[in-house]
Amino acid sequence: MDLAGLLKSQFPCHLIFCYVFIASGLIINSIQVCTLLLWPVSKQLFRRINCRLSYCISSQLVMLLEWWSGTECTLYTDPRDYPKYGKESAIVVLNHKFEIDFLCGWTLAERFGLLPASKVLAKKELAYVPIIGWMWYFLEMVFCKRKWEEDRKTVLKSLLNLRDYPEKFFFLIHCEGTRFTEKKHQISMQVAKAKGLPSLKYHLLPRTKGFAVTVRSLRNVVSAVYDCTLNFRNNENPTLLGVLNGKKYHSDLYVRRIPLEDVPEDEDKCAAWLHKLYQEKDAFQEEYYRRGVFPETPMAPPRRPWTLLNWLFWASLLLYPFFRFLVSMVSSGSSLTLASFVLVFFVASVGVRWMIGVTEIDKGSAYGNADNKQKP
Repeated sequence: MDLAGLLKSQFPCHLIFCYVFIASGLIINSIQVCTLLLWPVSKQLFRRINCRLSYCISSQLVMLLEWWSGTECTLYTDPRDYPKYGKESAIVVLNHKFEIDFLCGWTLAERFGLLPASKVLAKKELAYVPIIGWMWYFLEMVFCKRKWEEDRKTVLKSLLNLRDYPEKFFFLIHCEGTRFTEKKHQISMQVAKAKGLPSLKYHLLPRTKGFAVTVRSLRNVVSAVYDCTLNFRNNENPTLLGVLNGKKYHSDLYVRRIPLEDVPEDEDKCAAWLHKLYQEKDAFQEEYYRRGVFPETPMAPPRRPWTLLNWLFWASLLLYPFFRFLVSMVSSGSSLTLASFVLVFFVASVGVRWMIGVTEIDKGSAYGNADNKQKP
């Protein structure tokens, strides 16, 4: 390991990132609360301001992936479709296998300038999580409880509210509902067999109702479905801890642009269409494991500097008072102050580990496991 790699793996660096993210996030959340006064006056102005404020938070995580770890992204797509990316709103269907696949989805949006307003279908509990969850609330994210009878009306209402959204956006949806694990895959294929559906080798059975209502609600708002299949070279299984330690990965992302008019409006036909899409995604994964590349032309969308500049701004604003506080604590020499100093580091360590832990696959959602009573 070189000197730079050694430094990146040290806890003080992680502490700095954690501090800047939490402190700036809470400041931004506070400003977002104040913007509620704008909603009755100008809903669109409220939305535009919150897109920029939210970007200040989400771009910090993208910065970790792009600039700190130096992870590279090769995009495989039809060259005729490439000029349209970033110039239209789209529904992004991404496989859900890796701990950082959400970051790769955000990076795709960032490379094409759509990260500020991009949406995701997320579980309701995340709305109450400080910083990220609160940011999503002000972005009018679509939340669900994963109980369709309860979700039907609330999800539909949230989606319809986006029809007059003033910014272009990617709407990211993991149709599998939860991250891929061997246990969940085995259970999912039992369900597929019981329903007479073709088995999948690399994906879970897609859940069609949320996708169908998304397509129906955003028709004539989004222009296409982007079918995205993500993989990492050398069979690597990247983690957020690896990214935080500065480990460099190389992702390959296959993107197919499917015009929304090619997706059926009828719910049953839309469900059949989605099942067929996942069979095709399975075939693409099979080809990738066999050949090491996806079909279509490889491209490398350039990194934009704004994620790095945003982090440097917040770091320059927040780190001076932070270090001054630490120096004053250490130089005081009192046992109580030193004990407080140790406590701060301990709490920070736990905080960093918790933030990493929530992304780990083995600590992920039990949604889809045998003990989960919800029907697929």
